[in-house]
Amino acid sequence: MSEPGSVSAALGARIAEDIAAAGGWIGFERFMHAALYTPGLGYYARGELPFGRLPGPGGQGGDFVTAPELSPWFARALAAQVAQGLQAAQADEVYEFGAGSGALAAELLRALDARGVPVRRYTIVEVSGGLRARQRERLAAFGARVQWAQAMPAPMRGVVIGNEVLDAMPARLLAWDGAAWCERGVALHEGRFAFADRPTEARPPASGPFVLGTVTEVQPQAAAFVATVAAQLERGLALFIDYGFPQDEYYHPQRSTGTLMCHRGHLADADPLSDVGLKDITVHVDFTAVALAAQDAGAGVAGYTSQGRFLLNCGLAELLADAPLRERADAHRLVAEHEMGELFKVIALTRGIDAELLGFAAGDRTHRL
Repeated sequence: MSEPGSVSAALGARIAEDIAAAGGWIGFERFMHAALYTPGLGYYARGELPFGRLPGPGGQGGDFVTAPELSPWFARALAAQVAQGLQAAQADEVYEFGAGSGALAAELLRALDARGVPVRRYTIVEVSGGLRARQRERLAAFGARVQWAQAMPAPMRGVVIGNEVLDAMPARLLAWDGAAWCERGVALHEGRFAFADRPTEARPPASGPFVLGTVTEVQPQAAAFVATVAAQLERGLALFIDYGFPQDEYYHPQRSTGTLMCHRGHLADADPLSDVGLKDITVHVDFTAVALAAQDAGAGVAGYTSQGRFLLNCGLAELLADAPLRERADAHRLVAEHEMGELFKVIALTRGIDAELLGFAAGDRTHRL
């Protein structure tokens, strides 16, 4: 499966043992969790930073680039919405889930300070010990204002941020054979990982029609996580930013191969069973499921729009007026429809506050959820 002695080989051997112990088959959700989060071996658990503008070794190397890594103006525009949320909640705490390199936290704190918005505590919830160490180094200048947690704080009062968090949560794969749904899992075939299907009672949340051979995803872990955030948010605003669609687009008959994708060295492929642990595995977010999970937990959906529209509503164009050309070019990728502006969406969940959120003042698409 991998070069003997490599990290991938060690992880593959551990997953193979798991498959054998489970009777020869595990669901893809379990495989994806192992590939990404096995301590010391999983893609996000080794502490190596996958973020970078370009592939290859060195400071610029990486497998993909996130908005905070691409441009500091992402956080500077986001700060306007965070400031409004803190004011509405009468709070001074920010919570970030999955903070990556710490780039968003650093720039957001600087931007809020510049706006005169006091943040007494910025809590990062990070499951990777390696990434926590990188974040501590990057955010050392902020002292005790930045704290770390390995579990969700409770209760939370303030603003919650999750940028590209939901897409990395393990998903179940479902396959339609024309008569019934099967769950697609992973087995071993001649010493290699291979997909294998089993009958299941699980169904996509949409009624179809589905074409023969359709493979798609459902995301119970992401929905459960959002529900927990909504339940623990005593008063404030939660913002989730990710790539995805509302349900009618997610399960459209033309999207018959689903959204499962892998990223390594700024190249994409659709084979999560190879080079396990060495590349990102991701699925797009079903934002309708996110909204329903939040509402069932008692939160309200206060806005849903594209990332491009959200950032422009937050004043990005005005902020860039005097920026250098290179910085304006990078920031343009945040809002351009053919780059991150349309594929990425922003959803706002609230509890205990009543405010017309500026990030959704124009172009709100909540009705499409």
